[in-house]
Amino acid sequence: MTPRTALTIAGSDSGGGAGIQADLRTFFACGVHGLVSLTAVTVQNSLGVQGFTEIPADVVTAQIKAVATDMGVDAAKTGMLATAEIIRAVAKTLDEVHIGQRTGVPFVVDPVAASMTGHALLREEALDAIRTELFPRATLVTPNLDEVRLLTGISVTDPVSQRAAAEALLGFGSAWVLVKGGHMENAADCVDLLSDGREFIELSGPRYDTENTHGGGDTLASAITASLAKGADVPAAVSEGKRFIERCVAESYALGKGVGPVSPFWRLKD
Repeated sequence: MTPRTALTIAGSDSGGGAGIQADLRTFFACGVHGLVSLTAVTVQNSLGVQGFTEIPADVVTAQIKAVATDMGVDAAKTGMLATAEIIRAVAKTLDEVHIGQRTGVPFVVDPVAASMTGHALLREEALDAIRTELFPRATLVTPNLDEVRLLTGISVTDPVSQRAAAEALLGFGSAWVLVKGGHMENAADCVDLLSDGREFIELSGPRYDTENTHGGGDTLASAITASLAKGADVPAAVSEGKRFIERCVAESYALGKGVGPVSPFWRLKD
């Protein structure tokens, strides 16, 4: 039986822990067929990103059109988009192939804008393009707290500021927002906040004592996208994605001299 399809529009990680590599292995583990539009080739390992080469915007969009017009896309997500030019081109192409909240095909924006240490990865022009071009088309956006700060200026330190951040992000036009709480300091649990402006749903999970969390954000967004591709609504998809990433973090492993990856291998064992 032909599985549902999920498209990732993202960069490649030469270390295999994040980017399209994490997206594709998550799609596989969650039972959907992965499609790819490559946006950048990064030079990175467990110690960090040493550099990247962006793919021309017309090549990025040609990849989207090729798979969408032939194989069909049941849900899509973005990761690293590198430049404002690529972001604007992707947004225009999504409209052309009828992907996004305006068309009914779920679209998840993982606004990759900050490194693991919180440093900005995108210039302000690109951040603005994410706000104005991607968010209004998004079914769901999934920023971490450093990305929330870059996108809204709000530093999330507690549940009150987390809710304020969700409201600010929704002002950019997405249908739902998931403010991830994994980086919140001095919090006993990992509490993510999901909201559409009417409902505010707290999703609590355990906080594991591990530094090996590379690719965690990509993996969560991909698991959610896979669930949406299979027909789940947003709260159910996010809840399923949350359970998936918890197991991935619990079974993460050391690899290299720096930060190791989260692991979806548990799904194979199960």
